[in-house]
Amino acid sequence: MRALAGRVRPARSGAVRLLALLLCLLSAVGLAACAPADRSWADKPQVIAGGGATGVYYAYGQRFAQVLSTHLGARFTAQRTNGSVDNLERIGDGTAVLGFAQGDAVADAVAGTGAFPEPIPIVAVARLYDEYVHIVVREGSDVRDLRDLAGRAVSLGARGSGVDLVARRVLGAADVDAASIRNPELGLEASIGALRRGEIDGFFWVGGLPTPGIATLAADTPIRLLSIPPAVVDAVNAAHAGAYRQADFPIGAYGTGTSTVTMTVPNYLVTRADAPEGLVHDATAVLFDERATIARDAPAAALLDRRQAIFTDPIALHTGAVRYYRETHD
Repeated sequence: MRALAGRVRPARSGAVRLLALLLCLLSAVGLAACAPADRSWADKPQVIAGGGATGVYYAYGQRFAQVLSTHLGARFTAQRTNGSVDNLERIGDGTAVLGFAQGDAVADAVAGTGAFPEPIPIVAVARLYDEYVHIVVREGSDVRDLRDLAGRAVSLGARGSGVDLVARRVLGAADVDAASIRNPELGLEASIGALRRGEIDGFFWVGGLPTPGIATLAADTPIRLLSIPPAVVDAVNAAHAGAYRQADFPIGAYGTGTSTVTMTVPNYLVTRADAPEGLVHDATAVLFDERATIARDAPAAALLDRRQAIFTDPIALHTGAVRYYRETHD
């Protein structure tokens, strides 16, 4: 009996293992679970396209890269760039796997218009937060509204940036000829330095609140923010498919004593359509799980909201991000 029992037990155990294997193969979910995750992407450095050194994008990208490296067992680094258009081009050519971009630049990249001679195969990971259009002048400047910018030295943003895109749209809607402006094409850091030294009359910037570099500027150089009237916002939207909305800078922003009307544009974290699903899924999870950590250096990260993150029109979500949102759906 003892010998018989010894022979039966292995047979029964083998049958159980065989049944488990068959169930795994027959189940779509089980099949995915049985297959080893493809982590070949972890064998090489991964780049996040950020922004200028004193902007929100770069601060966000740096901290995000750090937590991704810690949690995903791969090396992620954030690169300084000229902003949205530059970031989208880097993702398109494979230089970066993730990047930050304004919704208006994203729409142009998808359609292959504006700064993009042909469509770029991009998809979204998440809608992050809304960015505010800043037009910064010195407190004592005689520039009081958009029309006063004509003929002045004003930086419209670095060439190839989303700032330049928005600045030209705002000026056009306000009937200000951009060609009349002496535009040194400076990024945020250089614009701040030039305004501080009195070399320019003002500069455009598009970013979250507060933008670190502008907060630092306001601490030693009194500044004022020009308003973008609702009629101008409406005109920009009429020409560009409603990508913008009206908003107010809160009183006290950058030390200002009055409320200023402006416009905002949504900001996305984007990737290539063919980026590895596992990478994007895991990166999306880290983005949400570590948002409080990221927000210590990039306060805009605290605005991330899973309920709003899926609204990324005009681009679709990456399949890896979709899987994450389905797994965490309440």
